[in-house]
Amino acid sequence: MRIAELSERSGVPVPTIKYYLREGLLHRGELTSRNQARYGEAHLRRLSLVRALTDVGGLPVAAVREVLAHVDAPRSSTHNLLGRVLDAIPPAGQDGSPEEEDLARAQELVRDRGWNCHPDDPAVEGLAAVLAGYRRTGHPLGEEYLVRYAEAVEQVARVDLDTLRDTEELDEIIEGAVVGTVLGDALLAALRRLAQSRESALRAPGREN
Repeated sequence: MRIAELSERSGVPVPTIKYYLREGLLHRGELTSRNQARYGEAHLRRLSLVRALTDVGGLPVAAVREVLAHVDAPRSSTHNLLGRVLDAIPPAGQDGSPEEEDLARAQELVRDRGWNCHPDDPAVEGLAAVLAGYRRTGHPLGEEYLVRYAEAVEQVARVDLDTLRDTEELDEIIEGAVVGTVLGDALLAALRRLAQSRESALRAPGREN
Protein backbone atom coordinates (compact mmCIF):
# COMPACT_ATOMS: atom_id res chain seq x y z
CA MET A 1 0.00 0.00 0.00
CA ARG A 2 1.09 3.61 -0.57
CA ILE A 3 1.57 6.03 2.29
CA ALA A 4 -1.85 7.59 1.60
CA GLU A 5 -3.56 4.23 2.09
CA LEU A 6 -1.42 3.55 5.15
CA SER A 7 -2.66 6.85 6.56
CA GLU A 8 -6.28 6.07 5.74
CA ARG A 9 -6.21 2.59 7.24
CA SER A 10 -4.30 3.59 10.37
CA GLY A 11 -6.02 6.93 10.97
CA VAL A 12 -2.59 8.54 11.30
CA PRO A 13 -2.06 11.69 9.18
CA VAL A 14 0.57 11.47 6.47
CA PRO A 15 2.76 14.22 8.03
CA THR A 16 2.78 12.27 11.30
CA ILE A 17 3.76 9.08 9.50
CA LYS A 18 6.62 10.93 7.81
CA TYR A 19 7.69 12.28 11.20
CA TYR A 20 7.73 8.75 12.64
CA LEU A 21 9.83 7.63 9.66
CA ARG A 22 12.33 10.45 10.21
CA GLU A 23 12.57 9.66 13.92
CA GLY A 24 13.10 5.97 13.27
CA LEU A 25 9.88 4.93 15.01
CA LEU A 26 8.55 3.33 11.84
CA HIS A 27 10.50 1.11 9.47
CA ARG A 28 11.09 2.44 5.97
CA GLY A 29 8.85 1.05 3.28
CA GLU A 30 10.01 -0.91 0.26
CA LEU A 31 11.12 1.55 -2.41
CA THR A 32 9.20 1.18 -5.65
CA SER A 33 10.66 4.31 -7.25
CA ARG A 34 12.86 7.23 -6.25
CA ASN A 35 10.08 9.02 -4.36
CA GLN A 36 7.62 6.26 -3.56
CA ALA A 37 7.56 3.33 -1.19
CA ARG A 38 5.24 0.43 -0.45
CA TYR A 39 4.07 -0.40 3.08
CA GLY A 40 2.56 -3.55 4.55
CA GLU A 41 0.60 -4.93 7.47
CA ALA A 42 3.70 -4.78 9.67
CA HIS A 43 3.70 -1.00 9.28
CA LEU A 44 0.07 -0.86 10.35
CA ARG A 45 0.85 -2.86 13.49
CA ARG A 46 3.87 -0.72 14.29
CA LEU A 47 1.88 2.50 13.81
CA SER A 48 -0.74 1.20 16.21
CA LEU A 49 1.95 0.43 18.80
CA VAL A 50 3.61 3.83 18.38
CA ARG A 51 0.30 5.63 18.85
CA ALA A 52 -0.43 3.55 21.95
CA LEU A 53 2.96 4.42 23.43
CA THR A 54 2.72 8.13 22.63
CA ASP A 55 -0.99 8.96 22.87
CA VAL A 56 -2.12 6.52 25.56
CA GLY A 57 1.11 5.84 27.43
CA GLY A 58 2.34 9.43 27.26
CA LEU A 59 5.91 8.42 26.39
CA PRO A 60 8.23 10.93 24.72
CA VAL A 61 9.79 10.07 21.37
CA ALA A 62 13.14 9.12 22.92
CA ALA A 63 11.47 6.63 25.27
CA VAL A 64 9.38 5.19 22.42
CA ARG A 65 12.52 4.73 20.34
CA GLU A 66 14.16 2.85 23.21
CA VAL A 67 11.12 0.62 23.71
CA LEU A 68 10.98 -0.21 20.00
CA ALA A 69 14.68 -1.05 19.99
CA HIS A 70 13.99 -3.67 22.67
CA VAL A 71 10.96 -4.95 20.76
CA ASP A 72 13.08 -5.42 17.64
CA ALA A 73 16.05 -6.92 19.44
CA PRO A 74 16.63 -10.64 18.79
CA ARG A 75 15.67 -13.03 21.60
CA SER A 76 13.87 -10.32 23.54
CA SER A 77 11.98 -11.76 26.49
CA THR A 78 8.31 -10.79 26.46
CA HIS A 79 8.33 -10.65 30.26
CA ASN A 80 11.31 -8.28 30.34
CA LEU A 81 9.87 -6.19 27.53
CA LEU A 82 6.59 -5.71 29.36
CA GLY A 83 8.52 -4.66 32.44
CA ARG A 84 10.55 -2.09 30.51
CA VAL A 85 7.48 -0.65 28.81
CA LEU A 86 5.30 -0.44 31.90
CA ASP A 87 8.15 1.09 33.92
CA ALA A 88 8.40 3.82 31.28
CA ILE A 89 4.73 4.84 31.60
CA PRO A 90 4.51 7.83 33.96
CA PRO A 91 2.37 6.98 37.01
CA ALA A 92 -0.64 9.08 37.94
CA GLY A 93 -1.61 10.51 41.29
CA GLN A 94 1.77 10.34 43.01
CA ASP A 95 2.73 13.70 44.44
CA GLY A 96 5.84 14.23 46.53
CA SER A 97 8.57 11.84 47.59
CA PRO A 98 8.13 8.96 50.02
CA GLU A 99 10.17 8.76 53.20
CA GLU A 100 12.22 5.78 54.32
CA GLU A 101 9.37 4.32 56.36
CA ASP A 102 7.09 4.37 53.34
CA LEU A 103 9.68 2.77 51.08
CA ALA A 104 10.46 0.10 53.67
CA ARG A 105 6.78 -0.72 53.99
CA ALA A 106 6.34 -1.00 50.22
CA GLN A 107 9.39 -3.25 49.93
CA GLU A 108 8.11 -5.44 52.77
CA LEU A 109 4.76 -5.91 51.04
CA VAL A 110 6.48 -6.86 47.78
CA ARG A 111 8.60 -9.44 49.62
CA ASP A 112 5.66 -10.86 51.56
CA ARG A 113 3.54 -11.24 48.42
CA GLY A 114 6.38 -12.91 46.55
CA TRP A 115 6.21 -10.36 43.74
CA ASN A 116 9.25 -10.57 41.48
CA CYS A 117 10.35 -6.95 41.72
CA HIS A 118 13.78 -5.45 42.14
CA PRO A 119 13.95 -3.18 45.23
CA ASP A 120 14.70 -0.24 42.90
CA ASP A 121 11.71 -0.96 40.64
CA PRO A 122 9.91 2.35 39.94
CA ALA A 123 6.61 0.65 40.81
CA VAL A 124 7.88 -0.02 44.34
CA GLU A 125 8.74 3.64 44.80
CA GLY A 126 5.37 4.51 43.30
CA LEU A 127 3.63 2.35 45.89
CA ALA A 128 5.69 4.01 48.62
CA ALA A 129 4.61 7.44 47.34
CA VAL A 130 0.95 6.43 47.55
CA LEU A 131 1.42 5.09 51.07
CA ALA A 132 3.09 8.38 51.97
CA GLY A 133 0.07 10.24 50.61
CA TYR A 134 -2.26 8.26 52.83
CA ARG A 135 -0.06 8.94 55.84
CA ARG A 136 0.35 12.66 55.21
CA THR A 137 -3.38 13.24 54.89
CA GLY A 138 -3.89 11.74 58.34
CA HIS A 139 -5.48 8.56 56.97
CA PRO A 140 -2.69 5.98 57.02
CA LEU A 141 -3.62 2.74 55.29
CA GLY A 142 -3.78 -0.06 57.85
CA GLU A 143 -1.83 -3.26 57.27
CA GLU A 144 -4.94 -5.42 56.99
CA TYR A 145 -6.41 -3.20 54.30
CA LEU A 146 -3.13 -2.96 52.41
CA VAL A 147 -2.93 -6.76 52.26
CA ARG A 148 -6.55 -7.01 51.11
CA TYR A 149 -5.86 -4.49 48.35
CA ALA A 150 -2.81 -6.52 47.33
CA GLU A 151 -4.90 -9.70 47.15
CA ALA A 152 -7.49 -7.91 45.00
CA VAL A 153 -4.96 -6.56 42.50
CA GLU A 154 -3.36 -9.98 42.12
CA GLN A 155 -6.69 -11.12 40.70
CA VAL A 156 -6.80 -8.03 38.48
CA ALA A 157 -3.29 -8.81 37.22
CA ARG A 158 -4.41 -12.31 36.24
CA VAL A 159 -7.28 -10.81 34.25
CA ASP A 160 -4.87 -8.33 32.61
CA LEU A 161 -2.56 -11.09 31.43
CA ASP A 162 -5.47 -13.29 30.37
CA THR A 163 -6.53 -10.60 27.89
CA LEU A 164 -3.15 -10.98 26.18
CA ARG A 165 -3.10 -14.77 26.26
CA ASP A 166 -4.23 -15.33 22.68
CA THR A 167 -2.06 -12.57 21.21
CA GLU A 168 1.04 -13.77 19.39
CA GLU A 169 2.50 -10.67 17.69
CA LEU A 170 4.96 -8.92 20.01
CA ASP A 171 3.84 -5.46 18.84
CA GLU A 172 0.26 -6.32 19.71
CA ILE A 173 1.23 -7.70 23.12
CA ILE A 174 3.09 -4.51 24.03
CA GLU A 175 0.30 -2.33 22.66
CA GLY A 176 -2.30 -4.29 24.61
CA ALA A 177 -0.26 -3.99 27.79
CA VAL A 178 0.09 -0.20 27.42
CA VAL A 179 -3.58 0.35 26.66
CA GLY A 180 -4.63 -2.13 29.32
CA THR A 181 -2.46 -0.44 31.95
CA VAL A 182 -3.40 3.18 31.26
CA LEU A 183 -7.06 2.68 30.41
CA GLY A 184 -7.27 -0.21 32.86
CA ASP A 185 -6.43 2.19 35.68
CA ALA A 186 -9.33 4.39 34.59
CA LEU A 187 -11.58 1.33 34.23
CA LEU A 188 -10.78 0.18 37.75
CA ALA A 189 -11.48 3.65 39.14
CA ALA A 190 -14.89 3.78 37.44
CA LEU A 191 -15.84 0.25 38.47
CA ARG A 192 -14.66 0.91 42.02
CA ARG A 193 -16.95 3.91 42.40
CA LEU A 194 -19.91 1.95 41.10
CA ALA A 195 -19.13 -0.96 43.41
CA GLN A 196 -18.70 1.38 46.38
CA SER A 197 -22.15 2.83 45.74
CA ARG A 198 -23.64 -0.65 45.63
CA GLU A 199 -21.79 -1.78 48.75
CA SER A 200 -22.87 1.34 50.62
CA ALA A 201 -26.50 0.64 49.73
CA LEU A 202 -26.18 -2.93 50.91
CA ARG A 203 -24.79 -1.82 54.27
CA ALA A 204 -27.26 1.00 54.88
CA PRO A 205 -30.01 -0.13 57.29
CA GLY A 206 -33.53 0.26 56.04
CA ARG A 207 -32.48 1.13 52.47
CA GLU A 208 -33.73 -0.69 49.42
CA ASN A 209 -31.04 -2.37 47.33
